[in-house]
Amino acid sequence: MIKGMTGFGSAQIATGQIKAVIEVKSLNHRYLDINYHLPVGFISIENKINQMVQKDIERGRVTISLKLACKSAQEIFLNRVLVKKYFHYARALEKEFGLKNNLSLSDLIKLPGVVEIKETFVDAEGLWPSLEKGLRKALASVKLMRKSEGKSLAKDVSEKLKRMVGKVNEIQKRTEVILKEKKQKLSSEEFSSLQKNSDIHEEISRLRHYIEEMKLLLNGEISVGKKIDFIAQEMQRETNTMGSKLLDKIVSSAVIALKSKIEKIREQAQNIE
Repeated sequence: MIKGMTGFGSAQIATGQIKAVIEVKSLNHRYLDINYHLPVGFISIENKINQMVQKDIERGRVTISLKLACKSAQEIFLNRVLVKKYFHYARALEKEFGLKNNLSLSDLIKLPGVVEIKETFVDAEGLWPSLEKGLRKALASVKLMRKSEGKSLAKDVSEKLKRMVGKVNEIQKRTEVILKEKKQKLSSEEFSSLQKNSDIHEEISRLRHYIEEMKLLLNGEISVGKKIDFIAQEMQRETNTMGSKLLDKIVSSAVIALKSKIEKIREQAQNIE
């Protein structure tokens, strides 16, 4: 069964002191386009995520979001070497200018570079085993939603194909009636010319073939959205040709109905993986 391209999945991750939420969103797109919203230092795992997504999704705009509850920790660093230099210059100034050395601890820690606060980030590679499990769970939810959407899309397109068959039958029957009426009114030469110029047997045959081919695609397991769109374009060509060959109100009405159904199928093809 075909799949849609809209889906969402999330999973919570807890390992050690780290808690995280990973989310996967999928929307319509012509190709597979993967985007990331990851914490600092997690660019190294993008390729691994790519490989996992590509196994499950062939088409769509996919957004991977990772939120950490403790994305970084702060550490205080005392630059002892710099402290010694400050004391060295303070003593030198004391001796040279006869100053009183009243450098206190509070003064010292305020000096540039003495105390530094550094952030230590979560190790992405170390967290990957847990992230991988969470990502699989989130992707499974996305796939489930896309399959559910695919069922609805297949039902809708199938109904439109069914109505198209009815309109094709209507055109074929009307063609027979038109030719029968014209045969009684026209000379043999005129009728032969009309019959040749208004022959839509080939167009009807192709249109029926495209309808059956599209039905088969709807039951397939591979990505078929682009194929359905291509077939719908070919359907439009055949329908336009039929309309131009037979200038009749009933045929024109049926052709307009066919074109409407085909256009709606093309619109739905944009939602099919």
